[in-house]
Amino acid sequence: MIHELPVWFEVASLSTLILLLVADLLIVARRPHVPSMKESGIWVGFYVGLALVFGLVVLAVGGAAPAGEFYAGWLTEYSLSVDNLFVFVIIMSRFAVPRQHQQMVLMVGIIIALVLRAAFIVAGAAILEQFVWVFYLFGAFLVYTAIKLVAGGDDEEEFKENVAIRLLRRVLPVSKDYDGARVRTVVDGKRMFTPMVVVFVAIGSTDLLFALDSIPAIFGLTKDPFIVFTANLFALMGLRQLYFLLGGLLERLVYLPIALAVILGFIGVKLVFEALHTNTVPFINGGQHVQWAPEIPIWLSLTVILGSIGIATVASLLKTKRSAALESARESADVSDQP
Repeated sequence: MIHELPVWFEVASLSTLILLLVADLLIVARRPHVPSMKESGIWVGFYVGLALVFGLVVLAVGGAAPAGEFYAGWLTEYSLSVDNLFVFVIIMSRFAVPRQHQQMVLMVGIIIALVLRAAFIVAGAAILEQFVWVFYLFGAFLVYTAIKLVAGGDDEEEFKENVAIRLLRRVLPVSKDYDGARVRTVVDGKRMFTPMVVVFVAIGSTDLLFALDSIPAIFGLTKDPFIVFTANLFALMGLRQLYFLLGGLLERLVYLPIALAVILGFIGVKLVFEALHTNTVPFINGGQHVQWAPEIPIWLSLTVILGSIGIATVASLLKTKRSAALESARESADVSDQP
């Protein structure tokens, strides 16, 4: 269901959020540095708090339904974005990005990703409005993705340059070395692009590949393009600081893929139920709506999303703590056995 939020509210919200993004970019550009854990934690808290407040504003303006959809969409996108950080770490290492400039890389990459996602969202909304049967495809794709996550089908350790990056390398003259945070430099009197521009495209385009499952997932929670985009925006806005805050903690979230699989699988089934409920496909029930198909309420979606993330996080930390304790005990035993 699409909830009609006032046009003035949508315009004011998007204008304010874009200004906030620009201000954040200018701050990062003027003071390149490696943020401390405290600084990263403050910024993550700021963006999480901002998203919670925005949801309350949506509640006051549009009611409980769009607010619930925003929170569910934001949580889904944020949890999927955490999984993306694994690949961002690999990209930073692959291109040997100087640590003090990684904030800038993430910020520009995220802005590129938002522009690409906006186009994806507009196209998706238009397709879904005209062809309801696409819900079957989205639902099946999400269930397939969930199965791949559980089976370990996504090998994030082997990052490969996509078509956009390879094409960029062929078209643009790229220097071997960085020149601070600049995207243009001079090498032997010749103007060239630095590897920084390649990394920007790598982050942005790689994020778009992840959006191939996250965008259909959020469309399973809401059909409102405004809510879809703002949920994506808030999820990505807090991603840069989360990258530095989590650090080595990412490797400890061993059960995160299972949680994401549960969320994607659940939303995939929800999409199929919705497609059945509004069915017009001739070879399914004679093109008639399937009355027995249940409508999953947004509160249940929120419960599944929060419960999956919470259980996976606690279980992961307990497992890694237990593994660390066993490893420490084993090392102590080996030392005591030495003559």
